Amino acid sequence: MGGFDLARALKFLPGIILGLTVHEYCHALVAHMCGDSTSKDQGRVTLNPLKHIDPLGFIMLIFVGFGWAKPVQFNEQNLRNPKTDVIKIALAGPLSNAVIAMILSIMFSLLSSASFNHATSFWQVLSEVFIYAIYINWGLFIFNLIPLPPLDGSHLLLSQFKRYPVLYNALYKYGSFVLFGLIIVSFATKINVFPIWPAIQFLGEGFLSLVGYR
Repeated sequence: MGGFDLARALKFLPGIILGLTVHEYCHALVAHMCGDSTSKDQGRVTLNPLKHIDPLGFIMLIFVGFGWAKPVQFNEQNLRNPKTDVIKIALAGPLSNAVIAMILSIMFSLLSSASFNHATSFWQVLSEVFIYAIYINWGLFIFNLIPLPPLDGSHLLLSQFKRYPVLYNALYKYGSFVLFGLIIVSFATKINVFPIWPAIQFLGEGFLSLVGYR
């Protein structure tokens, strides 16, 4: 079994920190814009990573490839249009990761076509950091759209069941256990329960090709 690759982990860090920070910031910002001041009062409408990163979730993400940030809290009763605002808040995070991935892809494509020595060790490290960050953010975009609590996609699913309180409460209460159970099964059996890598690869390679990277 291979040991922990510190050098590789350090190349992941910029993409992880950027992705998690902007993701949670956008949740908080949209909640504040929709009328609820909870996230503002808790200091979450900021791009300071320390306000958003959960230490345990961050370590898990580095070592096992699955982790979490501090969830942004909001009071649904304070929202101007609760039914639609909850969905806006939920989508703000994943969509921000898609935008980050696109911006980084454009930057990387421009840098790759620039006239400097691409054979240097600095460029090799920089290109890996860019590629990791691009794919990490596509991954955050796709994974968070899975319709299971506590992921953002669950709000799209749960909003359809509010008229059925028993079903709604069951999904909200036990959805996170189902999610973590599936993740444990995936690690224990090596079965890819969430086959999202093909989608990540499609978006990552597809958009890089679209913006001229070869």
